[in-house]
Amino acid sequence: MPGTYSQILLHVVFSTKHREPWVTPDIAERLYPYLGGIVRAEKGVPHDIGGVEDHVHMYLRWRPDESVSDLMRTVKARSSKWVHDTFPALGAFAWQEGYSVFSVSKSQEGAVKKYISGQHEHHKKEDFKAELLKLLHAHGIELGERYVFD
Repeated sequence: MPGTYSQILLHVVFSTKHREPWVTPDIAERLYPYLGGIVRAEKGVPHDIGGVEDHVHMYLRWRPDESVSDLMRTVKARSSKWVHDTFPALGAFAWQEGYSVFSVSKSQEGAVKKYISGQHEHHKKEDFKAELLKLLHAHGIELGERYVFD
């Protein structure tokens, strides 16, 4: 086969350091498009980005020749710098170390997008810790819960 063809769809979840509520609605309306721009600059395709004050969900298509860890290192570093430069009062802003990433079947795209767009409503009933643990368990990821959160 002369080319490489892929459909690597990912749902990535990452939080602010200590789950501090830094991502207010006015910051989110500028931060989410910026995150999408970083993904595009790295030759990925952002399909949906959303979240609440203490964490972000990204649904994206990624490339087969680069690692997710490199993408996330770039996303976090560039967006942290952007937040510090754009909102000088947020000098303490930081992302938590690590992230969670889940593969997504194209047939589940609508469900993932709906899930991301419903974050504000969802988090009226469930906090980030409970949400993340459910996602990890639903994807069959074995873990020691004491190591998941700082």
